[in-house]
This record gives sequence, structure tokens and C-alpha cells, in this order.
Amino acid sequence: MKKIIFIPLLLLSVLATFGQSPLAERFVNMDTAKNLTNINSSCYLYVDSNNVETPQTILARSFSSLKDVFTTKYLPGSLVAYTFYLKFTLRNDSASRENYFLYPGKVYKSFQLFKIGKEGLLQEVETSGVRTGFIPFTIEPAATTTYILRGRFFKTQYNDIQVTIVAPHLLKSYQSRMYNTMTEKKVVGIILSGMLLMMILMTFLNFFITKKIEFLHNSLYSLCMFLLIFFTTYLGLHPGWFKGLFFSYIDMVLLIAGTIFYIFFTRFFLESAVKYPGIDRLFKYETIALFLLLAGYTILHFGFDNFNAELVCEAVIKIAVLGAGIVYILLAIVHKNKLLNYLAIGVAIQVFCYIISLSLNYMNVDLAFIFTSPFFYFELGVIFSVLFFLLGLFHKNRQELINNIKEQEALKMDAEKQQFENKLSIYQAQQEERNRISADMHDDLGAGMTSIRLYSELAKGKVGENIIPEIDKISSSADELLNKMNAIIWSMSSHNDSLGNMVGYIRSYATDYLESTGIEHNIVIPENLPAIEVNGTIRRNVFLVIKEALQNIIKHSGAKKVAIIMKKEKEGLSLTIHDDGKGIDLSNIRPYSNGLINMKKRMEDVGIDFTIENKNGTLISLYRKTM
Repeated sequence: MKKIIFIPLLLLSVLATFGQSPLAERFVNMDTAKNLTNINSSCYLYVDSNNVETPQTILARSFSSLKDVFTTKYLPGSLVAYTFYLKFTLRNDSASRENYFLYPGKVYKSFQLFKIGKEGLLQEVETSGVRTGFIPFTIEPAATTTYILRGRFFKTQYNDIQVTIVAPHLLKSYQSRMYNTMTEKKVVGIILSGMLLMMILMTFLNFFITKKIEFLHNSLYSLCMFLLIFFTTYLGLHPGWFKGLFFSYIDMVLLIAGTIFYIFFTRFFLESAVKYPGIDRLFKYETIALFLLLAGYTILHFGFDNFNAELVCEAVIKIAVLGAGIVYILLAIVHKNKLLNYLAIGVAIQVFCYIISLSLNYMNVDLAFIFTSPFFYFELGVIFSVLFFLLGLFHKNRQELINNIKEQEALKMDAEKQQFENKLSIYQAQQEERNRISADMHDDLGAGMTSIRLYSELAKGKVGENIIPEIDKISSSADELLNKMNAIIWSMSSHNDSLGNMVGYIRSYATDYLESTGIEHNIVIPENLPAIEVNGTIRRNVFLVIKEALQNIIKHSGAKKVAIIMKKEKEGLSLTIHDDGKGIDLSNIRPYSNGLINMKKRMEDVGIDFTIENKNGTLISLYRKTM
């Protein structure tokens, strides 16, 4: 409101001065002036509101005192696009030519320096300093010279007029002080720029590793924000052409481009085209709107001199960016997606900081203080948005890692299942083949061996008392072979693959075998045996070891009692065969006796511990852990 009232008053004051007669103008005596002198109080101003004046016509215009025209720090936006003419007079009373530099202010788009010659005509002075902001010029000896500076400002809100005369020997120190002064805002800007640079490198690294386009978009967003913060910080006190171009146009381009890249990043990062089609359409509309606003802003900036319209467009762009952030937050609240929430929290903080920044822009506050600086809050918003993106990235990477592990585990389980099914198929085929072979042996060989034994008994009956030893051998061999064949058939049949079946078979065999010898025997089997599967190989080897042990007892021990005891142990089962005979002499075993060696070998093959010792006879122990 103050600015709106000030503009017509300013124009009226300028117009009023045009109708007055020229004032008695002040001049600056360079002999008494300091080596670094601000001459605003001795400057006179003419504003060419139509941008039509030329060096030939400007001398006929009435100039007003600069300090009477402008009483605020910065030029009003309504006058930024006009051409300004500054007139000042310098006096050199010395007898030598003096060289100086003119510094008119920070953000001039262009300027030309003229001086009034002896004939009353304007002569142009070399103005090669337009890019540095410092114009070299010379004052003739014993002369009073009037200079006119014609200048155009860049379209920014922070244009000012600070006409300063700088002695050559102070130029470098003055420039150094301007460029290198470390204010609080500059320190914070440098720190935040460094943080952003590290984040950019991190996201670029993620892009090169994963080849995911969302990381490239986020890197470009961070790069735009880095350039915006870095150059705003770096160019804060720098005069010159690039500073004006940056603050008048490039900073807005970086803001819009960064927002567009952030939208692109979000679309790919959330896979919104697949998971959230409605949100994806909204993101597309926002992108189109920002492109159109950027195009309109560019046309206004370069095609027209209406700076107020450009300010309105700039405000619309900032409000659009702010609105996009608010919509983003609302979508996160509605969809309740954890990954979206990470980004939304960063955007929420960024929106909050933007609101503070925009509010400070329209408030009469001291911009030099860091906590009242609009750009400080803008910087904080950017940092938090990137920080929460990184948190979201860690969350997404963790989820993808978990999902990959689950997929790998599922594939591994499928492979193991397939391998198990293959083994099971092979095992079942083997079992079926074993059952077939055992059935064929029982039906064919068993019947044949029974016939041989029967015929041998019939032959013995026919010969009467004339015993033929060969017939007895045939009968006993047939009987022995039939027993062995029955044991083989029993071990091959898969129907017998259980601990209970094995124990029952061994007990039946041992009882029948020992009863025929007259040796007293005691077989102890615990009740409620565990339902353990025992394959044919184990059953056969255990049976043959027990058979070998019983044969050794009958042949060599001279025992009268045998105890066969099975026990449930803490972690498995044990079986002991203990006789009361003379015991085994382990130091005097016959060199070519393979019985003991075979017994140990059979138990090793099936994972059963085997021991034999003297303990009031011979004690054989078998032990196996159960799963």
C-alpha cells in the first residue's frame, strides 16, 4: 500500500521539478573529497519515462535533486523499466590530471558515461566497466566537468543508486571488501550450498549405480536449487551485469525448472503412472502449467517494459509452486503411503518456509538480519525437502532389498522344493523297484528254494537208513539260503521301513536262533518306540551285525546266557548284546578274520556308533542319535 501511494507522489514530484527553473547545482571538489566518496547528495536525476531521450536532447531537460526524488532504499517497481539520467559535477583544482572509477550501484543493465565539453556538447566516456560495475574516467587539471550517466536497470526489486567515486589505489581493496565480506547470510548460504552439493553427488551416484531415471531428476532438481542458493549467496554484494541478469530472470528459471524436475522425480519415484493414475494426471497438469507460466514470464521479461506485470506473473508462479506443494501434502494424507509421506513431510516443511519467505518479502523488515531474510527460509525449505527425499530413498531401498531377499528366498525354496520332489520321485521309483524285486524273489526264488528243500527231504525218506551226506548238505544249504533270501526280501521291501518292524524282525530271528542252541536269552524292548523311519540299508546292516554277533556267541564264547537290550537314551537309541562267556581277546584276533572288521564297517556306513569290549563276557554296543 505504501508503494502504491508513493508512486504517484514520486511522479508528481518529478513532473513538478520539470516545470521549475534549473537549481543552483552543487559540485564535488575532488581536492577536498575523500578517496572513497559517495556523491548521491550532489547528484541530479532525470527519469525518461518514455525512453525516448538522446544525448542531444537530454541537456534541455530539467534535473531534480536525487536525494529529494528518492527517499527509499530501493527504486519503486513502477520506475525500474525507465531510463535514468544522473548528472553530477566534479572539480579538480590540482595541476595534474586525476584518474578515478565511478561506481553507480549494483544492478545496472547498461550504462553510458558522458561529459559536457567546452562547446556544451556531450562527449561519451569509455564505459568498458559495465560488466564489473566500475567505470574508469579522467578529470582534467584545473577544470570543473559535468558528467551525465545514462543507465537502465535490470528488472529486480532491489535496484538502488549509490554513486561513488573510488580512487584507483583503493579499487582492489574496495572490490575485495564487497566480494569477500562474510555476513551471516553468506556463511549460511555457503554451508547449505555445500550440503546440497554432497546430496547431488549422492543422488548422481545412485543414478549411475541403479540406472533409475528418478535419481537423475532429483539430482537435476538439487542442482537447480544449488545454483540458485550458491549464486544468490555469491552475488549478494557483487556488482555487474551477470548479477542483474541472475536476479532479474535466471533465479526464477531455476526455481521453475527445479520444481518441474521435482515433479518428474516424484512421478518416477512413486511409480504414480501405475499406482496412482489420478495423482499422475495432476502432476502432468502442474508441469504443463509451470511451462506455460515460464513462457509467459520470459515474454514479459524480454518483450515488454511493464515490470509490475512481471512482478504479478512472478507472484503467480510462486503461488503456483506453493499450491503444488499443498496439493502434494493433501494427496499424501489421503493415500497414506509411507514412501509418499517421507516426501510430503519434506514438502510440508518447504511450503512452511516458503510462506515465511513470501511474507517477509512484503513486510518492512531488515533484510540484513539472517532470521528476517526471506532467502534464508527458502534455503531451509530446499534443504529439508532434499533431506526427506534421502530418508525416503533409504526407506525405498530398504523395502526393495527386503522384497529382493524375499523373492530370492522364494526362488530358493522353489528350487529346493523342486529338487526335493525330484529326489522323492527317484526314491519312490527306487522303492517301487525294490518292492518289485523283493516280490519277484519271494514268488519265484522262494518257491524254487522251498521246492529244493522239499525234494531233498523226500529223497532222504526214500533212501531210508542209507544216509547220503550230499542230500543232507543240499537240504541244509537250501534251508540256509532260504533264510538269507527271506532276510534280503525283508530288507528290500519299503513296507518294512520302520523302527518297530526292524525291532520285531530282529527279536523274532534272535528268539528262533537262540532257542535251537539251548542258550538262555533275555530280549528287552521298550514300549512305545518312536515312529522312526528306518530304510532298508540300515535295517539290513543292523540285522547282519546282530546275526554275526549271535553266531560268534554260539561258536566261540561258551556263553550260557545272552541279553539283548534296547534303551531310549536322552538323544537317541542304544542296543546292547551281552553274553556271559569267556569274552573276546581283542589282542589275539585271527589275522584273516573279517567278522569284526565287517561289523564296524557296516555300522560306520549307516552312521551308528559301534563298540565291543570285555565286561564279564563280551559286550557289543550300538548307538545312534535320533532326529
